[in-house]
Amino acid sequence: MRTRRLTLTAAGAAAVLAAATAGCTGAPAGAQEGGVSAAELLAKTRTCHRISHGTYRTDQEKRPSVQVCGARGAVFFTADLDVDCDGQRTERCNERTDPWYQDDTAYHDSAGRPLRADRLPYVVIPGPSGVWDHRSAGVEGGSVVAVIRGDRVHYAVVGDTGPKEIIGEASHATARALDIDPDPARGGTDEPVTYVVFTGPRVRPIESHDAAVDLGDRLAREFVRTG
Repeated sequence: MRTRRLTLTAAGAAAVLAAATAGCTGAPAGAQEGGVSAAELLAKTRTCHRISHGTYRTDQEKRPSVQVCGARGAVFFTADLDVDCDGQRTERCNERTDPWYQDDTAYHDSAGRPLRADRLPYVVIPGPSGVWDHRSAGVEGGSVVAVIRGDRVHYAVVGDTGPKEIIGEASHATARALDIDPDPARGGTDEPVTYVVFTGPRVRPIESHDAAVDLGDRLAREFVRTG
């Protein structure tokens, strides 16, 4: 949960990049998860019934342009993807690798600990504001999100909240799964990424990615069948 973006010196950027990618062997397999395709999900997002009272910025320096749309069983938006490394302190996510690092997340795992950004695919939702309050739409910690980049679908959970005016942020693990540079200081992508956040049932325990995939696939199938 941060405001974007900080300018680093060339030497500082190199140091941060080296630390952030230490031990990283590339994107994990399975970026296409479940039986519902990206095309099927994106077809349901072509028409927007706006539920946000205004629009969000994708980065601090950008103009507000992203609206949150509502549909039966889901809310959705298309933004960029900035990399969040907050939560449990690890080799990849810490003050040295991430200039914006915070050692907590809005939602915690079943043991009461902050989430682990380099292991758990999660999405950051803007904090409640006059623009939109995610709670009013039935979105909470553990809600499943289908994160779509190109023809890839990866399931994540709502795991953190961020600045009230910025949208489009996901964990280190989410970025890596979608072949996006997961470096929290210099990575992410400005390419369009669509987030379909399913309302209703939530993942328990929140840290179970297998449970997120199972529930996400079921909710995605219901979503694409709705009229």
